[in-house]
Amino acid sequence: MKRWLVFLCLIVVTCWRPVLAQLTIDQQGKRLLAGRHLERYIGVENSSFSAILASSAFVPLDADVPNLGTSTSAVWLRFPIKNSSERDLDLLLEIAYPLLDEVELYSPSADGTYQSSALGEHRPFSARKYKVPQYVFDIHLPKQSETVLFLRVKSTEQIILPIYLTDEHRFMSQMNSESLISGIYMGIVFIMAIYNLFLFFSVRDKAYLYYVLYIVCAGVTQMGIEGYSFQYLWPSWPYLATRGPIIFGCLSGLSALLFADAFLQFSSNALRSRRIILIFIGLFSCGGILALSHLTQFAFFVMQATTGVGSLFVLYISYRIMINGFKPAKFFVYGWTVLLLGSIIFLLKDYSLLEYNNFTGNAVQIASVIEMALLSFGLAYRINILKQEKETSQAQALAISLENEQLIRQQNLVLEQKVSERTRELKESNTSLQTTLTQLKEAQSQLVAAEKMASLGQLTAGVAHEINNPINFVSSNVAPLKRDIKMIWETLAEVERIAFNTDLTDNEKQVQIKKFKEDLDIDYLKTEVDFLLKGMHDGAHRTAEIVKSLRIFSRVDEDTLQFADINEGIESTMIILNSLIDNSIAVEKRYGELPKVECHAGKLNQVFLNIITNAIYAINKKFNGRDGGKLWVETGIAEDRFSIFVKIGDNGIGIPPEIHDRIFEPFFTTKDVGEGTGLGMSIAYNTIAKHHGKIIVESELGQGSTFILNIPVEQKN
Repeated sequence: MKRWLVFLCLIVVTCWRPVLAQLTIDQQGKRLLAGRHLERYIGVENSSFSAILASSAFVPLDADVPNLGTSTSAVWLRFPIKNSSERDLDLLLEIAYPLLDEVELYSPSADGTYQSSALGEHRPFSARKYKVPQYVFDIHLPKQSETVLFLRVKSTEQIILPIYLTDEHRFMSQMNSESLISGIYMGIVFIMAIYNLFLFFSVRDKAYLYYVLYIVCAGVTQMGIEGYSFQYLWPSWPYLATRGPIIFGCLSGLSALLFADAFLQFSSNALRSRRIILIFIGLFSCGGILALSHLTQFAFFVMQATTGVGSLFVLYISYRIMINGFKPAKFFVYGWTVLLLGSIIFLLKDYSLLEYNNFTGNAVQIASVIEMALLSFGLAYRINILKQEKETSQAQALAISLENEQLIRQQNLVLEQKVSERTRELKESNTSLQTTLTQLKEAQSQLVAAEKMASLGQLTAGVAHEINNPINFVSSNVAPLKRDIKMIWETLAEVERIAFNTDLTDNEKQVQIKKFKEDLDIDYLKTEVDFLLKGMHDGAHRTAEIVKSLRIFSRVDEDTLQFADINEGIESTMIILNSLIDNSIAVEKRYGELPKVECHAGKLNQVFLNIITNAIYAINKKFNGRDGGKLWVETGIAEDRFSIFVKIGDNGIGIPPEIHDRIFEPFFTTKDVGEGTGLGMSIAYNTIAKHHGKIIVESELGQGSTFILNIPVEQKN
């Protein structure tokens, strides 16, 4: 009874065990499609190879090109092969789907153990024996033998397995054909990109730029799908190999939406649809960000879903725009429809709803080429429409111009009569105005002369005071110097008397001379003479500097422009005004390296004098002789490199905000009666204006003021 039970169990197990769909090879030289001979492991996920080898949980696949969908874990496959020929066969196992992240083959060795060889986008391309996008393994089959191979496959995208067994000659022939097709496609993409890029530089229409970006990103995406981007663009970057098709797919979608927006003119033809376009742009951006992270499978789903829904939406909007009369939209509708059909065929192939073959595998490339051509025609047609609209508008403008010309002729006759009448009235009033203007110029000249005389009086007092100090110093040193020189002459006479005394020996002469020098204190006498001479030299030098500064300040250049040193003019002004600056005012000078400036130097010195005098007045008003007053002068080259600036600042009483806009008005002054005429700042403003410069005033009440003068280096006519 027990024997029958055991026998029955063996029969059940035998019946339930799947039959090996063994691939039999009887000769070399064929290219065999092996999809229906594969068996998929359906046991525990993430099992080790030893567990897979011992397991019987395999089910046969019933498709020539199996589509295993997406999976977060690796997929195991068993592949039984039989060599029924009378010779050993050396074949190639080709997996013609480059988007697989990891492919690992376990094949039996001579001692019965299994050896593994791994390929995939997670390894550098240079590690491959065969430099092709597909995954290729060497298979050795002894004659009249049976072999079971195991494949471990993992991918972010759908796992599609077009597996072939072939020899090296047929394999290389097939690769050359596929490379030729892909090369033709990339050549078309390159030509389209260069052609439309030249058009963009010619017409400056951003639709061309978006179109170039779109076809370049679409071309790189297709290269990634075919595996050529990993082979030629980034063979040492597996990171981009696994994420490149997703990233450039998102970029392709982004640029396509931007191109549709510019080409179809959503802003005028479908304004409300732009908000939805922004949603799709956000989704594509999220897909690209997810692809850069470790969520590549989710990024692939976002990219595919957004591409599908976004393509349908843009097609719908373009169809509505075409119906509303925008003629270039028909090229977009036709091209987008072809591309959408190609994408649908490609997606149906990914989800096993269509058979995997050369047409379905290259459907997107074929549709993309047709779509690129149609969109290029659309862009050219759009240019022709714009050209026609421009010609029409020019014709309308010409007609309007001729009509306006006729109206102008009629109006001119009326205007000539009115102008004649008005001219007589103007001549009469002009005579009266000319008389008034002459009187005003005379009054202005008298006022300017009065201001100059006031400044001259101030300068005279200051210069007299400045020159008097060093002259007094020289005069006070003359009497002591005469006394010291007299003592030197007496010393020479005494030394001569001792030297010619024959009654004394040489030692006695030396002793007497030494004693006389000690009594006279000759060392102190020498020091005092040097000190007195230095003081007289300093006084004379100071007087010369003041005279030089006065000469520089009072240049006679009323009618001629000359190149002058602005720093030198400011320094001469400071020296002349030195008598007004007591020890309670700290002066800071920051002179920059300035080029010679073409100007009326004397007039500019008068401007510096007026502004610095006002600064000293403001400081004295605030501090009233106490310490704490500060006056600073800074020069430098302006940012435009064509002008220089002069900053004159103080920490005086400042300018009240209510009179800030009136400080350059003639006769306006805040000084007491007799302290100012109110013309100093007006003259300064007009002088800087004649030099084509400007004055900027920065002031805060109670904190001080800063006057910034900008003066061009050269005076342009």
